[in-house]
Amino acid sequence: MRLVVALGGNAIAPAGTGGSAPEQTATISAAAGPLADLVADGHDLVLTHGNGPQVGNLLVKNELAADIVPAMPLDWCVAQTQATIGFTMTTALEAALAARRVDRPVVPIVSRVLVDADDPAFHHPTKPIGKWQPDGTRRLVPSPEPQELLDRRALEVLMRGGALVVAAGGGGIPMIETPEGLRGVEAVIDKDRCADLLARTVDADRLVILTDVEAVAVAFGTPDQRPLHDVSADELGRLLADGEFADGSMRPKVEAVVRFVDRTGRTAAIGALEQLAEVVAGRSGTRVHP
Repeated sequence: MRLVVALGGNAIAPAGTGGSAPEQTATISAAAGPLADLVADGHDLVLTHGNGPQVGNLLVKNELAADIVPAMPLDWCVAQTQATIGFTMTTALEAALAARRVDRPVVPIVSRVLVDADDPAFHHPTKPIGKWQPDGTRRLVPSPEPQELLDRRALEVLMRGGALVVAAGGGGIPMIETPEGLRGVEAVIDKDRCADLLARTVDADRLVILTDVEAVAVAFGTPDQRPLHDVSADELGRLLADGEFADGSMRPKVEAVVRFVDRTGRTAAIGALEQLAEVVAGRSGTRVHP
């Protein structure tokens, strides 16, 4: 199968860790083995990733160093995190493939994604990024809907050449059309919604979203919490409509898999990064079917 596999930013930098480069590299390296096994078994992969904790950290550095160096805009921060996570994923997966004697190039693309300049999200920030603050809050930024992968042609050329591509990391760099041409904007596109767009763009057989929890759950955080292991897109859609899942948490992931399954008639899964192989095989996580 052709799989689009999305690694969550919080899965790469889990809560309780410092989020240092060595820690994130170790997490990505641990995922590279199961990813390489999928390739060795004949699956085709397109990879993407989140960047909420990482881009949030860059904004903190902006603030701390504002009197010393110019602060970088949010679209630049997205591009920087795409590059750092992308090259780390590439290096780890290359090594894992080589250990399995699989000869496939791995190529990261610093990807741009078109959004609507009039998207109402610009007036209602909902995307949490960075660490929790001592007062129990997190920074919220606009999260417009992804409309088009602007680097689709490059992606298609690389895939036709046999490459495993890391694309649309962090939801992609948000770009709007202006009379003067394309321009980056201050926002972070939700990685999960863009993963759905990426999966449909590359005609994927399955969308797999990996995070830091084992499965989607209803009544989350209550004594009645119950994991969902096998569920239809219709049922998940009803739960979404009932407000079961929180913005900035599980809701975008559920929206993404429901959209993908509804629009393609194919399957999707949500599960824990450390159980990647079991999630893909359908032995763990939440399996979503038409």
